[in-house]
Amino acid sequence: MTPSPVSDKRQHVVETAYVLFKRAGFHATGIDRIIAEADVAKMTMYRHFPSKDELILEVLGYRAMRFDRQLDRLAQEGIPPEQKIGRIFDWHARWFRSPDFHGCLFAHALAEFGDPRHPIFKAVVRQKNGLKRRMRSILEDMMPRGRAESVAATLLMLIEGATLLAQMGQAEAAIRDARKAAMGIVAASRRPQ
Repeated sequence: MTPSPVSDKRQHVVETAYVLFKRAGFHATGIDRIIAEADVAKMTMYRHFPSKDELILEVLGYRAMRFDRQLDRLAQEGIPPEQKIGRIFDWHARWFRSPDFHGCLFAHALAEFGDPRHPIFKAVVRQKNGLKRRMRSILEDMMPRGRAESVAATLLMLIEGATLLAQMGQAEAAIRDARKAAMGIVAASRRPQ
């Protein structure tokens, strides 16, 4: 089935906004700039996205979907859990080195939309909890569920800290140290207690 011109235009707006938001931030990027960069009419923009918050939510969903597809492929690989966790850190290492790296879009959204009741805040929580759930699911193949939950939370903190350090220009050391700590935690947690 061929996408309709309407859905193509909507997707183009989302992809344009994504690039602008990750470079300049959400509040600093105005709707008029998105309209100009996407080369769409104001009416087209507001037909697809009646509010900027709706556009931001769509952009966050788009970013989460791209990441989830990559993790889905990882989950299908027939490799041991430790290697799957290592691959998540390897993915982050590649991301940190890419010229397109501007830090975590979700962390930026959390910084700009700090009210826990705000839909954007809730979207960030869903994405971060989704990554933690995926890691817990991987770890449950090698340790009890409670321990897997705790280790997954710790691994998420390592990833988030490494991402922040990478944004500060310390990508190589951050991901190397985070991966080493993660593998040590996973190995130690595998042992019976």
